[in-house]
Amino acid sequence: MQFFAQIGNATRTATVRGFALGVALFASAAEAQSPSASPDSTTPPAQSAPQPAPAKAYQPVAVKLAEPAADPTFEIFRKQLADVVKRKDRAALQKLVVAQGFFWEGETGDKTSKRKSSFENFATAIGLNEKEGTGWDIIAAAAADPTLEKMEERKGVMCGPASPQIDDAAFEHLIKMTATDAEEWGFPNAKGVEVRATAEPNAAVIETLGMHLVRVLPDDSASGNQPPTALRVVAPSGKIGFVPVIALLPVVFDQLCYIKGSDGWKIAGYSGGE
Repeated sequence: MQFFAQIGNATRTATVRGFALGVALFASAAEAQSPSASPDSTTPPAQSAPQPAPAKAYQPVAVKLAEPAADPTFEIFRKQLADVVKRKDRAALQKLVVAQGFFWEGETGDKTSKRKSSFENFATAIGLNEKEGTGWDIIAAAAADPTLEKMEERKGVMCGPASPQIDDAAFEHLIKMTATDAEEWGFPNAKGVEVRATAEPNAAVIETLGMHLVRVLPDDSASGNQPPTALRVVAPSGKIGFVPVIALLPVVFDQLCYIKGSDGWKIAGYSGGE
C-alpha cells in the first residue's frame, strides 16, 4: 500500500520549522485519495488495491527535523519567491528559474523534454499550467521552507525540504516487523500531535505523538469531492485514530532544487513524480 506514493520518489520529506513543500504535496495526494466519481458513473472501477497489513503496536523510530539553512541569501530568495506567488507573476517567476539546464528527475529517470525551455519543463514538473494543479501551492510551500541539503550527484545543487534524520536500519526493521512499505509512513511536524478517536477536530484524544514515525492507513469514510482534512493513522500503541492532514509529513516526498550563482539563487530542478 503506497499512500504517500503520489508525493514523490526520494526517501529523504501551516508548517513548523520547514517541510512546507512536503505538507503541500502530501495534502495534494490526500485529496487525490478522496472519491470523485459518482456511484452511477460509467467509468470502469479501478483495480482493487491490495489490503494493508493489520494494524498492530510497533516500536517508535525517532525522527529529527532538519535545521534551517544558514545562508542569509537563501532567505532573501525565499522572500522573492513568496512575492512572486502573491502576485502569481509568471514573468517574474521565470527569472528565478535557470535559463538553461533545468532537470527533472522522476521515478522513471530524466523527464525533461529537449523541445521545451527550462521554464516550460519547470512548469510541467510542478503542474503550473493545470487549472486545478498545485503549481502555485508548491512554489508557495517552497518559499516557506528554510531547509536545504546537498544533491550529491549534482555539484552546487541544493534541494529542499531537507531530509529529516532517521535511523535507516531501525526504519527497515520497522517495515519488516509491520509488513508495510516505506510509503505508508509519515512523521509529525511538531511534538505533541494528538491522535483523536474520529476525524472530528473535537473528538476524544486517544494518544499523543512524539517525534517518531507514524503509520498511515487508507480511509474509506471520505465522501463527495471534498479533500479529507484528517489522516487515519496507527499510533505506536496499535490504536487507530485520526490526525489533521497538515500535522503529518510524508517520509517519501518531492524536492525543489536550487543553485546559487553570481546573480543569486535560481530554481535548478525538480526531484519527484513518476
